[in-house]
Amino acid sequence: MKIIGLDVGEKRIGVAKVDSSTKIALPVGFVLVDGSEWQEIAKIANLNNTKFFVLGLPRSNEGNETAQTLFVRQFARTLSEKIPGAKIRFQDESLTSVEAENRLKSRKKKYEKGEIDAEAASIILQDFIENFREGAEEKPVPKAKDAKKEPINAWLPKEGLETLQSVAKKESDKIALKSKKASSKLKKITIFGIPLVLILILGGITAALKIRDHIRAEREEEYRRQEAAMVAEVFNFTIAPGETIFDVKKKLIDIGYSEAEIDEALNAEYDFDFLNDRPAGASLEGYLYGETHEFYADASVKDIITKFLEGTGEVISANNLKARYAEQGLSLFEGITLASVVQKESKAAEMPTVAQVFLTRLNYGIVLGSDVTVSYALDVSDPERKTFTDNTSALLIDSCYNTRLYGGLPCGPISNPGLAALLAVAAPSDTSYLYFLTGDDGVMYYSYTEYEHNQNIYLHCQELCQVSL
Repeated sequence: MKIIGLDVGEKRIGVAKVDSSTKIALPVGFVLVDGSEWQEIAKIANLNNTKFFVLGLPRSNEGNETAQTLFVRQFARTLSEKIPGAKIRFQDESLTSVEAENRLKSRKKKYEKGEIDAEAASIILQDFIENFREGAEEKPVPKAKDAKKEPINAWLPKEGLETLQSVAKKESDKIALKSKKASSKLKKITIFGIPLVLILILGGITAALKIRDHIRAEREEEYRRQEAAMVAEVFNFTIAPGETIFDVKKKLIDIGYSEAEIDEALNAEYDFDFLNDRPAGASLEGYLYGETHEFYADASVKDIITKFLEGTGEVISANNLKARYAEQGLSLFEGITLASVVQKESKAAEMPTVAQVFLTRLNYGIVLGSDVTVSYALDVSDPERKTFTDNTSALLIDSCYNTRLYGGLPCGPISNPGLAALLAVAAPSDTSYLYFLTGDDGVMYYSYTEYEHNQNIYLHCQELCQVSL
């Protein structure tokens, strides 16, 4: 049985997985909390053919629930609504992120925040799977504040329990023997014998606890050995929605691949039908679907690229994107291109309306006027911003990606869009706006006329609208 572990945060959700037959939890990656997290989690569950989730339940050092605990419980309720039939269990945890970061530091490799979340999820899941018995309803993890109510055999290992029972029996026999031989000394036994027995029993408990700690230490050491062996053989690689080919190339270089091998793989020919309608010479920008995949240590860059292209093919097929884009008057390439702009311009909740604005402007022959396409044009021709040092000159860059200067779509995707952006272009909102902007307060403001748009700039976008491209 496959089980998915989640370390739930407000910005990212760490993901891990485990097979109940091997009981070794492995980090998978992370998903961003941007509105598309439910689809991403559902996809991970589908790929692993499971609906069994274990969520880390944060507690304070005293074992009490916190605001973050309530946040996770609410997340669990929503998860059960988004994925009908989901089986959700909680695993008490505290400071797992600290332990996760220490683990990553010990490996002496560069890591990102998302990798800390994924490692934390694997720690949570490992703690859970240690006591999980497949086919039986597992006992809920007791709350720390209720630990005193647990009978001793609920938490002592078998060896410790037997030791304690043996000590108790021996002491009981001694008392009985003394009682028969010296009944006249009962008062002394009552006064002095019982404390002695209690001391001996406490000694037995101490011995049992030492045995328990020894067993746990051995298990943890074995897990570390197994984990070290597994990590040496596999690694995770993530492309997040909105990242570009330039971002992907940098990440590949950071983990040790040569620039020559990366360039060769990015420019290679790949046998996927959905790549066929791209213009001659087009890059793979836009076609590396954002998610996390696991690879063997000897994987080539071409192996990595192929895996992400396979993910793109699955999304296109599962959502019938080619036909749905045709309904909007777009080819598959054009739909992905527009989705890449939508991805960079807005959060998931706003994407359908932003897609509507762009589609309406295309239909009316109005330039898209998207600043993010200008930024991409600069990334292509002047990444260090040595020539175009201010926004005024940047907006005039002579590039087919500059949708402020040239009408229609940019000449290709400007990022690798996620599912929310791809679907937004396939099903735009039923509105008729012509303008939008993101205000300094993070709110999206829409308008029908240029006058209204300029008013929104004046009222809501004095800082963000001046940010350098």
